Amino acid sequence: MPALSPAQVRTFVDDGCVLLEEAFPRALADECRGLLWQQLEAEIGAREDEPATWTRPVHRIAGRGDAPFRRAATTDRLHSAFDQLAGPGAWTPRLGLGTFPIRFPHTPLNRLGDPGDAGWHVEGSYAGPGGEFRLGLRSRGRALLLLFLFSEVTEVDAPTKVRPGSHRDAARLLAPHGDEGAEFFAFAGEVVPATEHLPTALATGAPGDVWLVHPFLVHSAQEHHESRVKFMAQPPLVPTGLLDLDTPDPTPVALPVREALPQTS
Repeated sequence: MPALSPAQVRTFVDDGCVLLEEAFPRALADECRGLLWQQLEAEIGAREDEPATWTRPVHRIAGRGDAPFRRAATTDRLHSAFDQLAGPGAWTPRLGLGTFPIRFPHTPLNRLGDPGDAGWHVEGSYAGPGGEFRLGLRSRGRALLLLFLFSEVTEVDAPTKVRPGSHRDAARLLAPHGDEGAEFFAFAGEVVPATEHLPTALATGAPGDVWLVHPFLVHSAQEHHESRVKFMAQPPLVPTGLLDLDTPDPTPVALPVREALPQTS
């Protein structure tokens, strides 16, 4: 059976994101979270049962490729969803997971403050000639943005904020940049004010859930004010080529991009 129903695929096309529940087993999420706690203690001295050791708002772990993380990234359910959204043969299986932005709560005990990474943006996907991060209409380097949840994420656990429908505005604004694409920070200055009228939704879920996000969706991290540490990975799904906007049968990733562009007769 396909991982996503027709209605869920339609939600992805319209909103630019969809939640895949139980994308990998919850027990595996718990195992991975335990391994991440071990790494946190080794790197910054943060211990699960000692909130006094949580001394920063966010700590990033670049990636993990050991067996539990490989299993989490390569379930049949995930691969089915990737085929449905990006197209069979259009994506590269992941060998692990990263980046992990692990968010510690701002509490009366630990007044951690601004995490410094909570601005609205669209993900960049490739390096330009000067090393700057860029993104382009054919989404070189990114078929999807993936949000792997390794802890319970409710409305108060610093869920990622998204602007449903903003992927269409981003596509329209990217079109004039041509094959060169747009520089990451400069494009944020275009797309963020252009999508302020859209509603905000929250990427909540349970351990083992994965949000499948269009590469052009406007989103943002936020400060954490609850008591639990939030564990998430946010890797790209890497494509095997450029986004095909000319095919008569566009994928759910390509379709909203095509629909957002000016139609020519």
